[in-house]
Amino acid sequence: MKVLIIQAKMGIGDMIIYLPYIHAISKKYKRSVSILVKDSSRAKELLAEDNHINEIINLEKNMDGMKGIFKLSKELKKRNFDKIFIFNSSLRYNLVARLTGVKSIYQYPLFRSKDNIVLSAKIFTEDVTNEVVSTEPNLIIKKTDNNLDRSFKNICLGISASGPTKRWDINNYIKLAEKINEKIKCKFYLAGGKNDIDLINKFKNSSVGKDTLSFEKMNIKETLQYISGCDLYIGNDTGWAHISVALNVKALTIFCDSPVSAYGSYSSKMFTVEPEGVIKGTTTHDTLGKDKISFDEVYNQSIQILN
Repeated sequence: MKVLIIQAKMGIGDMIIYLPYIHAISKKYKRSVSILVKDSSRAKELLAEDNHINEIINLEKNMDGMKGIFKLSKELKKRNFDKIFIFNSSLRYNLVARLTGVKSIYQYPLFRSKDNIVLSAKIFTEDVTNEVVSTEPNLIIKKTDNNLDRSFKNICLGISASGPTKRWDINNYIKLAEKINEKIKCKFYLAGGKNDIDLINKFKNSSVGKDTLSFEKMNIKETLQYISGCDLYIGNDTGWAHISVALNVKALTIFCDSPVSAYGSYSSKMFTVEPEGVIKGTTTHDTLGKDKISFDEVYNQSIQILN
């Protein structure tokens, strides 16, 4: 029996959040599954060592309209799937699945309005597997010796962000690292990409940046090894935060304007900071609170977790 899971959200964090449900379906049918995902999820790199997954099919960018639906269904039909699970309520993917000729299709209710992605995925998966499913993600990697110095507390700072409204200022991270380092002997790692090079250089030129290692020139496989060896992630709500918790690393995540009820509450490893004046657990995309994050709260939570 061949199983396909369609997970069409675009983010790395989204890919991590859906991992428990992909694993649950794989375990239910006692076989590895294929997944259809967007390239921006970086699934081919993140899940290369995951034995629950036997094939990662990337959605092409030119799959819009009926022409795209027919093209995609034709490609999937060649693989002779027996069951298809669709983690959204889109008519588009419903049509794709039906056009493959597969009889066993499981999907969210069509045209359902947006809701909590974690809760929706959990309810759906428990319905189709008839089993209780944990929301804790597990990113499977082959660990190697990353040579992290255990005489220090190793801290990954997630300075990157998918947009300016989600980014806590780099000066705050420098000040935070300086203050933590006064109390606890630390080594810092910067989770940022090539677009963050100015921020990376500013941190490295600070009083705590001399021996800092940054990830902008590394591939995903290399960064996973370093993150997995860290004691704590502190940073913006980005894919790095979700990768951290999936690698069993505690993450203190700063939610400036992301739905914390979905992205910040699914893992016991996830700790959150929200803008001042916002009722805890209610931050959304409309909050726009990057200038309302309490430095003292970030610092105090960091010390508490590290101790």
